[in-house]
Amino acid sequence: MGYVVVNRRDALKVFSLGTLAVVSGQFAWRGIQGFDGVFYEDIDISPAELSQSIQLMTTPAPDARAMLQAFHSREVVLKTRLIGNSEVHYQQKMLNFEAADIEDVFLNSDQYPLLISAFKRMSRVQTLVGHGNFNVISFDETLSYAAKYPKVGAFTAAETTFLEELFSTDARRYGFFGDKVIDDLTHEIPARQISKVSRTGHFLFNGDAQKLYKKLMADLGQSVELTSGIRGVVKQSHLFLAKTIQATGNLSRASRSLAPPGYSFHGIGDFDVGKVGFGPKNFTEEFAHTREFQRLLDLGYVGMRYPKENLLGVRYEPWHIKVV
Repeated sequence: MGYVVVNRRDALKVFSLGTLAVVSGQFAWRGIQGFDGVFYEDIDISPAELSQSIQLMTTPAPDARAMLQAFHSREVVLKTRLIGNSEVHYQQKMLNFEAADIEDVFLNSDQYPLLISAFKRMSRVQTLVGHGNFNVISFDETLSYAAKYPKVGAFTAAETTFLEELFSTDARRYGFFGDKVIDDLTHEIPARQISKVSRTGHFLFNGDAQKLYKKLMADLGQSVELTSGIRGVVKQSHLFLAKTIQATGNLSRASRSLAPPGYSFHGIGDFDVGKVGFGPKNFTEEFAHTREFQRLLDLGYVGMRYPKENLLGVRYEPWHIKVV
């Protein structure tokens, strides 16, 4: 594989070559995405806000400032690839899940303002209700909070339509082949079915998830912590928007690291654990090399939801505890 960096003017000279495709967020080639030559310069979102919202759910930890600068870039990275073995190509794409691929699907240019505005409004709701409660509130509750509090501001019809379309889109279009486990955008998580885990800011479902977590903690002691519990449709949508912003509009790249809304098993029972003090590395393959992970394997806690070389279009997730 090879890469070549060209400026915007020179890039226009090479779009007729069939082996070239644009893989930055600024462009998409007509015939793959519909090239329009638009640059996005009025992105009103702070690096701190993006980093906080993505939290630890990306790999590597996001350099939000560098990501924002990409929107202002005057360069286009063109990737060349000879048509080869599709399985080899797929495995390379999974190993380099943060890199753009020739087959990736991007947002249309006219959706960028909605991506940003919907994300920012959801961020304001998260600040209003608290990060813990934001994990479990419903879409209707989110709309209600936004309409009630002027500091959030009501969702516009265009923003709501954008979020509805994002939820209803078949994720196979992005290259994500996991099951859709929540079919209703307005799905609610009954309060009687969940419990908050003290000192974590996360919730778990009563029953199997809570029992498994308590047994796990008893067996492994204080070196392991809950890093992500229940994530409802709203929380998963917010994370996916953040990841899509970081990926400069590349929906396929976002879905390799984070299940699209409706497709996350965190919405029905699964949870994540990590090594205490390991920070963002708990969401990298480095976690698989820790003593804690080996003990999880030895004790039979890890029934991989997304193992190595899976065919679901998802990176390897050794930290993900499969409950459902």
